[in-house]
Amino acid sequence: MSNGDMLAQLIAQAEAEGAGLVTLRAIAEEAGAMGAQRALSRLGLEDSGAAKDMSELRELLSAWRDAKRSALKAAFQWAGRMTAALVLVGLAVKLGFPGWLK
Repeated sequence: MSNGDMLAQLIAQAEAEGAGLVTLRAIAEEAGAMGAQRALSRLGLEDSGAAKDMSELRELLSAWRDAKRSALKAAFQWAGRMTAALVLVGLAVKLGFPGWLK
């Protein structure tokens, strides 16, 4: 019996017997399962290889985040070194270092 058939049967039971708490919970559960299945289907994740695909995507995303973090760290280190070099050149000029070379 498919989820749609089960949901239809539960709704018919609710109409015939009155909607008891157990029946309402069963309807909500079946409707939720159908909605989740439909959402996965629309995303293309209903097949058996979907779990592996999601795992690979998570690994790829993790590698991208690591690479981005490393690139930012390298850029800040480079900017810091350039700033330090400029400060040293400024101090050398201020203290007359070019005159020491003559």
